[in-house]
Amino acid sequence: MFAMKGTGVALVTPFNTDYSIDFTALGNIIDHVIHGGVEYVVALGTTGETPTLTKAEKKQVYDFIVKHVNGRVPCIAGIGGNYTAEVVETIQSFNFSGYDAILSVSPYYNKPNQEGIYQHYMAIAHAAPKPVLIYNVPGRTGSSISAATTLRLANASGNFLGTKEASGNFEQIMDILKEKPAGFAVISGDDNLTLPLLSIGMIGVISVVANAIPKDFSNMVRAGLQGDYETARMLHYSRYEAMKSIFQDGSPGGVKILLNELGLCGTTVRLPLAPVNKELETRLRSLAIG
Repeated sequence: MFAMKGTGVALVTPFNTDYSIDFTALGNIIDHVIHGGVEYVVALGTTGETPTLTKAEKKQVYDFIVKHVNGRVPCIAGIGGNYTAEVVETIQSFNFSGYDAILSVSPYYNKPNQEGIYQHYMAIAHAAPKPVLIYNVPGRTGSSISAATTLRLANASGNFLGTKEASGNFEQIMDILKEKPAGFAVISGDDNLTLPLLSIGMIGVISVVANAIPKDFSNMVRAGLQGDYETARMLHYSRYEAMKSIFQDGSPGGVKILLNELGLCGTTVRLPLAPVNKELETRLRSLAIG
């Protein structure tokens, strides 16, 4: 089974000024993060502005990413939603050639109870031909997967690869880390919390900021995993302002400014997202050191 250790990147979807997908820029970003030393990439997570893409566009992006990566690093497909049957249908019809795992976000908006979340993920695990990474991000979904539910899932099916925890709740995360079965990965979904989370037992991160600064960020994660916290802290604080600032006026608008300053893609986002405010843009451009 694919190991989650290290840094994964939730790839942005670059757009041209006419809002069409900029596949040239997407290829350049993929090369940038792979050359920067990241361990794997994620296609069409939240950072990929997935809710604003049509089904046809999603297929084009999935196909392009796996073709352009060309086996250089593992690929994870983001496949989630708030209607379980539709997610299952998407998985059953998906071409997994070149993909190593699925990242599936907890159902959003309808705010299911814990039993509903459990049954949703069990249906996905049963349907999925690849291992499934649970994704808990209550700031976006409106509900949180409890530690008890995560552990229940981890013990119920061997098809769960692990969980991406973006709850920011250290107590909950430690409960999972303490009680999880062997081989169940727990990784960070918060760039700026990744270093302290490594210190309590996480084995990596799926990052947004590593789209732009893959070398320093992945080196920070590797240093932390090796117990070299002096090096890890130095790298963490050297990029800490960028980690915080990219989320201050909407994501991925913030990281697209960094990428634009590096000459990798434009700053266009699709509505309902709007570009970051000018004051933040100026600050972000000053932080975009390649």
